[in-house]
Amino acid sequence: MSLDDVKRRFVEEVKLRAYDDKYVDKNEEREILQIAIQQGIGVDSARAALAQVCEQQSYVLESRVMSQIKDLVDTFASNDGKIDEKEFNDAVTTCKKACQGKRNDIQCKRMVIEVIEDNQFKTSTGWFSSWYDKVKKDVGV
Repeated sequence: MSLDDVKRRFVEEVKLRAYDDKYVDKNEEREILQIAIQQGIGVDSARAALAQVCEQQSYVLESRVMSQIKDLVDTFASNDGKIDEKEFNDAVTTCKKACQGKRNDIQCKRMVIEVIEDNQFKTSTGWFSSWYDKVKKDVGV
């Protein structure tokens, strides 16, 4: 199966899985990539083809959004080694924009928290309370 055939199949698979919300989450992405691997296409080629198809169809690819958020949070943390509340809110705003309205505030906050937790970024704390703990509690993490 050629890469063009895989792209055509990707278009169909993406439409099947993301037609209702135009959003490809990590589980849907994994399913689509497994199909490509079963067809003998390498992971990197399959991932690139999926990204191209999502871009052409104006679908949001969650792994790409998470990568953008990680890069942004990494940049914020490089200044003083910590993420403060304003930087967190800026990351949530960027996430919402990257998701093109497909995810709400709480879902975007959870995504940013996931990036912070997975990469063990430190967060700043106030004198008497931790804004980060409050945000995590508010979104149910």
